[in-house]
Amino acid sequence: MVQQEGLDRVFASLADATRRGVLIRLGEGPATIGELAEPAGITLTGMKKHVQVLEDAGLVVTEKVGRSRQCRLAPAPLDSAMAWISFYQRLWARRLDGLDAYFTLRRGAQPTDESELSDDA
Repeated sequence: MVQQEGLDRVFASLADATRRGVLIRLGEGPATIGELAEPAGITLTGMKKHVQVLEDAGLVVTEKVGRSRQCRLAPAPLDSAMAWISFYQRLWARRLDGLDAYFTLRRGAQPTDESELSDDA
């Protein structure tokens, strides 16, 4: 169940646009809380709370450097989230392919290739 709790924290942290913006910014390199707060237009206290949520999910690592707190990306938990998403993507693709085959057979036609589908469909 620990893995599920970790996924819950990752997805909950990604549910907020400000936190997704922090991850995008940290993808460019480390930044202080102040450097993250300014472009987001929020207070240092507000940004600290967002960073804490990301840190609890394991997506960000912080370190005290002098008087400021340096943040850096720790993307490993995203691998678990991507594996979860990929599993369900494959599952639904198979189910939808099966549904397409069923309706195609009911119509009496041959199964369609995705390349034959128009953008209008």
